[in-house]
Amino acid sequence: MFFALGAYAMAMHLTLETAGDRVPGFMVLYDPLAPLPVFWEPFRSAGFTLLAIVLLPVIVAGILGYALFKRRVKGAYFAILTQALAVALATLISSTIRETGGDTGLSDFKFFFGFVLNDPANKVMVYSIAAALLIVCLLAVWQFYRSRFGELLVATRDAEERVRFLGYDPANVKLVAFVVSALMASIGGAMFVPIVGIITPAEIGAAASILMIAGVAFGGRASLFGPALGAMAVGWGQSSLGSTWPDGWTYILGLLFVVVILLLPNGLSSLPARFAAIRRRPAEQPTPAIVVAELEEVRS
Repeated sequence: MFFALGAYAMAMHLTLETAGDRVPGFMVLYDPLAPLPVFWEPFRSAGFTLLAIVLLPVIVAGILGYALFKRRVKGAYFAILTQALAVALATLISSTIRETGGDTGLSDFKFFFGFVLNDPANKVMVYSIAAALLIVCLLAVWQFYRSRFGELLVATRDAEERVRFLGYDPANVKLVAFVVSALMASIGGAMFVPIVGIITPAEIGAAASILMIAGVAFGGRASLFGPALGAMAVGWGQSSLGSTWPDGWTYILGLLFVVVILLLPNGLSSLPARFAAIRRRPAEQPTPAIVVAELEEVRS
């Protein structure tokens, strides 16, 4: 849902930037004389668009998170509710064809804040911006993890009731994490639009959300950089294998998901630690002579 907020905010601005002073083409098809919807007008401004990408998910996540976490909604109920909201938003967008493009979505963007998107140099620029934002988000998460709040966040994840007994409110801790993650998801959605060139309800529904969860599980949700690596791996598989083998890609993804859960519950990020443990194991096993010598030393 938060990915969709950032994506459609950016797509609306790029659509208006492409249309200029005219009404976007998909709206003209349904009613050539109809004016531009009121809620589209502010997105002509680049500054308003950037503020919407940042503030809109923060406000929505703050209200939604406060309502859920204060009532101690968690676990499967929280997952089902958030997935239901994503499906509801996708359904709403699909039903508002004239305002949002419906199932066909928004596409055919020509400019990105004044830069021509078809120019290869500008494509590299957009990719570089997305890569820089990813690094900034990872550094922010790393700093969160190293801070006192990060310790409290890990404690809330592992033993929520103990955190409550120590005098902290886990709902506030979850709310901060929820808002920060919503902001990062919105930024990701905003950069998805100029890179891919289209945004549709199919990119924000339950299937897309499950694909994101699969990337997190594949990389390792308990690590800092595992989810990013897992998302890259799943994205690469979807773009490469999905185009050459569209019918079999979903089966490969499902098989990977099952294998990772059974054999690597902590994801690919746990492989280095496992290899290190295997390499240390023979050297760390003491021989019987050493054990006997240590016992004799203790007795003496």
